[in-house]
Amino acid sequence: MAQTDVIAFGEVKADPKEPVEVTADALAVNQADGSAEFTGNVLIIQGVMRLSANRVLVIYKTDETGKRGIDQLEASGDVLLVSGPDAAEAEKAEYTIDSGTIVMTGNVLLNQGASTLTSNRLEVNLTTGTASMAGRVKTILNPDGGN
Repeated sequence: MAQTDVIAFGEVKADPKEPVEVTADALAVNQADGSAEFTGNVLIIQGVMRLSANRVLVIYKTDETGKRGIDQLEASGDVLLVSGPDAAEAEKAEYTIDSGTIVMTGNVLLNQGASTLTSNRLEVNLTTGTASMAGRVKTILNPDGGN
C-alpha cells in the first residue's frame, strides 16, 4: 500500500455550501437522469476555489424533502484546480460537494510556490485545506531552499 502524507492546500478553507458558478461554451441537459454536461472552456467557481476543464458533468441529487442539489462534479480534459497560491493539474477530477473532496487522477502535477510534486492521484479536502498524494509521488528537494 502506498504511503500518503497530508499536505496543506490553499490559503483558506473552503465552504462546500457556497453557490457554484459555472461558465462554459455549451450546455446539454439529460432529461432522463437530470444531469447537465458543460463543454468547452468550462470554469467552475465556488468561493476561493477555481476548477477549469474541457468538460464537466454535473450530477444532481434529490433529498428526502424533495429539494434538489448538486451531488458531484466530474471534470475531464485539461483539468486545473486552483485555490489560493496552490494549483493542481490532472486528466480527471471528481468533486463530491457534501464532503468537499476533490479526487484528481491521471498525470497529477501539484504546484505549491517553488515546490512541484507529481503523482497518479491527489485528494484535496477543501473544508480542511489539506491534500494527500499517492501512486509514484515524485518531487525534487532543494537542500539549500532554492537560494
